[in-house]
Amino acid sequence: MSVAIATTGFGVQARFQPASQSGAGTEASPKVRTRLRLTRRGRVVFTAIAAIPLVVLALVMVLGAGGAAAESDAAGPATAFEYVTVDRGDSLWGIAEAIAPDADPRVVIDEIIRLNGLDGAVVEPGQRLALPVLP
Repeated sequence: MSVAIATTGFGVQARFQPASQSGAGTEASPKVRTRLRLTRRGRVVFTAIAAIPLVVLALVMVLGAGGAAAESDAAGPATAFEYVTVDRGDSLWGIAEAIAPDADPRVVIDEIIRLNGLDGAVVEPGQRLALPVLP
């Protein structure tokens, strides 16, 4: 066994090196470089990690396009709506009959509900409603 003593600024360090068995002295054996080998599981993990940014980007683009898809239905000419303020005792049925006396009130009520985003056919006094433009 051989001993190598090295002095540093912090003290003395001793390193013990076993003597080589071939008796050649202190020759260092050549280092063998190994190649990186990926197993099937490693390739799957590497591919999944590489695909995460692509999946996130696709989700952002799809979810972000929801507003554009909703606006594409109304991409025609700009429509000016008439508005009415609900008075005490008014109902959607009465409003529908007033704005379209020849049309089916149920269809007009459905248009008013859809246009204003109402949950039902109940309206409150003072509520402002946009009225559909009927042909």
